[in-house]
Amino acid sequence: MSRTGAELLFQFCAARYEKGSMIITSNLEFTEWTQIFKDEQMTSALVDRLTHRAHIFAMNGDSYRFKQSIQRS
Repeated sequence: MSRTGAELLFQFCAARYEKGSMIITSNLEFTEWTQIFKDEQMTSALVDRLTHRAHIFAMNGDSYRFKQSIQRS
């Protein structure tokens, strides 16, 4: 993600913080998000806002889409 894109996403999430719900999905652990946003401080602030009062569902197991692909084969 470009620096500008990361900053815009951060600004959007910061503006929504405690004003409304958001659903975020990722196949990365929070510790890996700095690889995407390339800024440790901004990533930390984003994760802090997103996880405050959040319900986090860690989904492990086989991919639902992969199962559908196999069934169609």
